[in-house]
Amino acid sequence: MNGVHDMGGLQCFGPVQPETDEPLFHASWERRALGLTLAMGASGQWNIDLSRSARETLPPAVYLSSSYYEIWIRALEKLMLQRGLVSAEELRSGQPVDPPRPLARVLHADEVDAALRRGSPTTRPDSAAARFRVGDRVRALNLHPQGHTRLPRYVRGHVGTVTLVHGCHVFADRHADTAPGEAFDDRPEWLYTVAFDGVQLWGTDAEPGTLVSVDAWQPYLEAAP
Repeated sequence: MNGVHDMGGLQCFGPVQPETDEPLFHASWERRALGLTLAMGASGQWNIDLSRSARETLPPAVYLSSSYYEIWIRALEKLMLQRGLVSAEELRSGQPVDPPRPLARVLHADEVDAALRRGSPTTRPDSAAARFRVGDRVRALNLHPQGHTRLPRYVRGHVGTVTLVHGCHVFADRHADTAPGEAFDDRPEWLYTVAFDGVQLWGTDAEPGTLVSVDAWQPYLEAAP
């Protein structure tokens, strides 16, 4: 989707300003926001790509005026509302009104470390040969989907070179296209790293020597001469 979140290559947002010795959290509520998001994600009601899509589809004014963890919490509220885990009245009041809905999976405190170490691998067995190899020139398709995509807007339509072949991975676009209650579509696609020359992306005003590498699934790409 062409959302406000896709800021790569856009002007007027200013440079990234690294913070010296930046703490993991700037306020105690941020730690809780991360904990709540991880705990609810472990419930199996949605997947990581649905979580990303929920953040990206927040209204632009809300997204741009929210801090990093405010965006996480607003997206979590959206996902929980969609699945009937919380009501609009409860969000407004901050108090439970309806009986809690039971969940098939609950992440307990003593299971967190093991769950984080285990992660959620996205690799899958391949069912067909990869279309591209290292060294191939490929063009990123000029796609403008309505739903979630991991193809940055600034590389669409441009030609790059395959530098790595990662194997087959769950295709985020399909994984996020799942309605509440439906089984997740985790059919994989081949995943590549594609390097783009800065001049290809931004013209002669690009900083000399700029090379941008993007991980792109096979459905995003076509062979280029």
